Amino acid sequence: MKLEELKESSRAVIIKVKGRGAFRKRITEMGFVKGETVTVVKNAPLRDPVEYTVMGYEVSLRRSEAELIEVLSETEALSIESSPFQGTLGTNNLKKSARAKHKKILVALVGNPNCGKTTLFNHASGSKEHTGNYSGVTVDAKEAQFQQNGYTFQITDLPGTYSLTAYSPEELYVRKYIFDELPDVVVNVIDASNLERNLYLTALLIDMDIKVVLALNMFDELERSGDRLDTDSLGKLLGIPIVPTSASKGKGIRELFDEVIEVYEDRNPIVRHIHINYGKEIENAVKLIQSKIKSKQNLSITTRYAPRFLALNLLENDTETLKVIQKLHNAQEIELSAIEAKKMLFRGMQEEAESLITDARYGFIKGALKETMEPGNDKKHQITESIDALLTHKIFGFPIFIFFMWVMFQSTFSLGKYPMQLIDSGVSALSLLIHNNMQEGMLKDLIGDGIINGVGGVIVFLPNILILFFFISLMEDTGYMARAAFIMDKLMHKIGLHGKSFIPLIMGFGCNVPAIMATRTIENRNDRLLTMLINPFMSCSARLPVYIVIIGAVFPQHPGTILFSLYLFGIIMGIIVAKVLKKLIFKSKETPFVMELPPYRMPVARTTMKHMWNKGSQYLQKMGGVILVASILIWTLGYFPRNTEKSAEIENQKNRIIQDYTKKIQSARDTKAISILKSEFSEKIQQNEQKSEAERQENSYIGLIGRGIEPVLRPLGFDWKIGVSIVSGIAAKEIVVSTMSVLYGADNKAATGKESLSQLIKNEIYTSGPKKGQYVFTTVTAASFLLFILLYFPCIATITAIKRESGSWKWALFTVFYTTGLAWIVSFLVYQIGNLFL
Repeated sequence: MKLEELKESSRAVIIKVKGRGAFRKRITEMGFVKGETVTVVKNAPLRDPVEYTVMGYEVSLRRSEAELIEVLSETEALSIESSPFQGTLGTNNLKKSARAKHKKILVALVGNPNCGKTTLFNHASGSKEHTGNYSGVTVDAKEAQFQQNGYTFQITDLPGTYSLTAYSPEELYVRKYIFDELPDVVVNVIDASNLERNLYLTALLIDMDIKVVLALNMFDELERSGDRLDTDSLGKLLGIPIVPTSASKGKGIRELFDEVIEVYEDRNPIVRHIHINYGKEIENAVKLIQSKIKSKQNLSITTRYAPRFLALNLLENDTETLKVIQKLHNAQEIELSAIEAKKMLFRGMQEEAESLITDARYGFIKGALKETMEPGNDKKHQITESIDALLTHKIFGFPIFIFFMWVMFQSTFSLGKYPMQLIDSGVSALSLLIHNNMQEGMLKDLIGDGIINGVGGVIVFLPNILILFFFISLMEDTGYMARAAFIMDKLMHKIGLHGKSFIPLIMGFGCNVPAIMATRTIENRNDRLLTMLINPFMSCSARLPVYIVIIGAVFPQHPGTILFSLYLFGIIMGIIVAKVLKKLIFKSKETPFVMELPPYRMPVARTTMKHMWNKGSQYLQKMGGVILVASILIWTLGYFPRNTEKSAEIENQKNRIIQDYTKKIQSARDTKAISILKSEFSEKIQQNEQKSEAERQENSYIGLIGRGIEPVLRPLGFDWKIGVSIVSGIAAKEIVVSTMSVLYGADNKAATGKESLSQLIKNEIYTSGPKKGQYVFTTVTAASFLLFILLYFPCIATITAIKRESGSWKWALFTVFYTTGLAWIVSFLVYQIGNLFL
């Protein structure tokens, strides 16, 4: 609990003092030291300040100061379930409980995009967050706990950010988190191969006057480049301990958190708060503003925010800092002093304060590196430049990118078909086992037609999903994904966006939900919304099983090319829609494209395999969850009602066939005639059973639903079964395949366990109506269906993500209606025009 929550005459033991460094120093000098007992004496008449007894002295604190002192009270200690103190608590026992609670350290990971924060987070905590060699992978704070040396670390992986201004949502989020949550130690993760840029964020953390440990990540790359860095000397210059790490290999992470303990316990002699020297003119301007902020009446702010940091931000025209200042009693005075200080600086330096401060910070960084670093021959930089000369070439770059994408989709088919066939054989064998050994009845039909057909029909595509994510992971880990954004920048500008929007779009090939979350890296709100709205056109991995089934059934000659064409068509539709929406709704100026091009790195097999397996396990979890439930539901709706007038009539026809052929066979004289009659009898019975099953399905609950929506979908070439499959895909696109497996598998019981879903779809024919006897999935119908699946209603999770990220149901519902409407129009045109020529 917080000290300010303690009631009169209550006592507690101090666990930790939070807040900025100068505040902590003053409070500890007053006797508020961790491990000491503090007692509330009394409140002032207006309840502020509060008088306390600590170390034998009576000391007054304002409530805003007491709020930042964490304590363990007697009541709290006794309420702990494992407490051995049955109703009484001596001072020593109270201190013992406080020491145990003191050993929980809140750590925030802060750093530039692509510095390896999330990799470090994963290795330290054993978590499985997604990592990639491009900016914007972490789009939200991730939390985890682990233990080391008797301490419990609660670590938070914050979004990557280059600065702590209010320019982007990430910068604002990180800064707000640090000031609101007050982590005990901030671990600043920096990319050792790009020290000058990464240390700019470190300079801002120094101005914030907080406890920092610097993780010099990718240190092995620094050493390979030939550079030599004296980390001890640099740490002393910065007043921050430095620990070399290589997060991708798990090196230095234990040592890093050992150092965090030392800093947390105030045992590291390197730790000191330094003031970066911004030059005489800027320092005078800072002092002018700072003197106004330091008023005693502003303790509620200055306990959390360093006045120097606030003053510098006001000089840099930081709008969020201005909001903080406006809460103070002398806000107007502070604002006027900031305006005067900026004018004074401009008159003296003929330059804006923001540029002067930025230059001074980089000057400080360059000076520190000049004293502590010996540059070597940067071969890695030369290699990166050589590769980029080809991969980002203005003529060859785009064709190479298209080729890489084609190879990815071709491999998804060609490499995936072998393990896919193996799994399919296993599913078929299981289905045949059930078919041959279980007694006829509803349970057998549920397991065989519902669960095995439904779930098994989707699980066979696991190898294809793994291969797709293997290629995506390779592109991310090597650094090529960032080049893809760079290559596409010009095209993105044509539709009113920029290259940074391309990263969430490419991520959409994996899953649209994290891709929509990744739009947070886009600074302009209109660009962010527009990127969200076109993201569903990027074919997520959930659509891949549907594509594979239909392409395997109707377009087996060129599967990779057809699959690539579908993904390409989605991109083209996204471009067209973006262009239209930009003109009609999102009219705004373009934001300059600024995106880091990280050095190329060899992918780490462990990281790539972990990424693949994470996605594969998510896919398998769906099998046992939403897809299993949906399969059972679809089967149930298709299984009932069992008896109708029409089914009774067909059953009577079957009995008549049996009676008729029994007489004919008995009266036949020769063996050849008997054989012909038996063959005819078998064929007639099979036709009757197919007719019976078709009639039963058409009159089942699922058939009634399908026939209800069939008039809307008939102009697209779809029958009621396709309609039901499309509706089921609203929950998750994989369910389209499981629904088809149930519907078409139940129609072909004789083939259960022998034919793949693609083969069943290929052989599906109309059993009634004007197209009776014709194949359902013609080339044109298949193309119409594939495009509808590509474009229509994204899954519910995607719609929810759009609502959450846009902050409004308006954009989520707009996405539902416009994507489905567009899907209908495109499929209608393809089917109607296609039938004119084919």
